[in-house]
Amino acid sequence: METQSVPRGQLRVSDADRDRAIAELSEHYQAGRLTVDELEDRTGQALQARTSADLAVLFADLPRARATGTTPAEPYRAPVPWIAVGACAVVVAAAVLGGARSGHPALFGLAPVLIVLLVVRLLFRRRI
Repeated sequence: METQSVPRGQLRVSDADRDRAIAELSEHYQAGRLTVDELEDRTGQALQARTSADLAVLFADLPRARATGTTPAEPYRAPVPWIAVGACAVVVAAAVLGGARSGHPALFGLAPVLIVLLVVRLLFRRRI
């Protein structure tokens, strides 16, 4: 059986291809690149598209991030210094136990608050 090669852009598209095109058009609308009328017009054309060329026309004047395979970069998140958190917790625990043994209940009651503040500070510290 012989197979014919189909010219580029003349391959038939599926419902999933049309749905992806409509979703991408919606993203362009949300980014402010399309007006409501343009979105409605292009969505109607996407629903009627039969070939990949029909869909390509809809994006001729729009950036195609998905087509190039690029994705937005993840923001940098500094690693949590777990050793420092543990060391600070040990120091605070030692202070609490020492304060409790020496009869300073104020230190004993303040320690949980200090521990929570210290851990939150270390976890959510941002570098500029």
